[in-house]
Amino acid sequence: MTVVLSPITDADVAAVADLLHVNYNDHVPWARSLMAEPWKVEAPNHGFLLRDGQRVVGAHTAFYSERLVAGRVERFCDLGTWYVLPEFRSHSLRLIKALLAQDGYHFTALSPSHEVTPIHDWLGFLPFDTAAALILNLPWPAQPGRTMISTDPDVIESTLTGTELKLYHDHAQALAARHVIVIRDSDSCYVMYRQTTIKAVPLAVILHVSNPQLFRRAIFPLTRHLLVRHRLLATVAELRIIGDRLPLSFKVTSWPKMYRSAALGADQFDDLYSELVCVPW
Repeated sequence: MTVVLSPITDADVAAVADLLHVNYNDHVPWARSLMAEPWKVEAPNHGFLLRDGQRVVGAHTAFYSERLVAGRVERFCDLGTWYVLPEFRSHSLRLIKALLAQDGYHFTALSPSHEVTPIHDWLGFLPFDTAAALILNLPWPAQPGRTMISTDPDVIESTLTGTELKLYHDHAQALAARHVIVIRDSDSCYVMYRQTTIKAVPLAVILHVSNPQLFRRAIFPLTRHLLVRHRLLATVAELRIIGDRLPLSFKVTSWPKMYRSAALGADQFDDLYSELVCVPW
């Protein structure tokens, strides 16, 4: 039968979720993740799918947002999971080409597999510098009264203001995002991270910090918190997010990330409003 390409609508999410659960990753709550853009945005779709008759045989998910950049509202599309059943992979490029044919968007690929990055490169994507610091989360001695670490939503809400408070509200219900506020004296830092496991090691991967200087100064009590409260053995933070190396850290390279835009540079993108915050793989 003819393989038909169409947008993923709300009505298609269950079928796409079933495809990904059975064939790609059965540990992810796909239906909740694909419907879990908790921020307000008029998304044109959830990506694109391929059908052979009534059966969904492939999908490329997407996450949309509108962001204020240099005083202008810009539209973003983060390319999510891309999977096609083996016997239909000759149609795979139709999915990503349909996504990229949407006018007026800046595109990111923040969680591609190593097999996919050459295709993104061929399609005109540019790489982010993903040099990162890896620090072991150790049970450092606490210094009473000096640094407060809290995950209490009331504390986070009462501490944040302006743009950072909006970021928290937009991501508070995102399935893969975790939120921490670091307070020292009159200074504070909002930290957003995701949990993942690499080679059987549970990690915290930093997605956003509001105050990189305080983040670096408070890294020992923060990583102690991540170890003791969440059993995460290490923390990975890209230098483009935190600004500089962490004390007692190792230099590593995070997974490849890419972007395509006619107007914006690499420093005008971040990891927010994306698959990284919505899909807990």
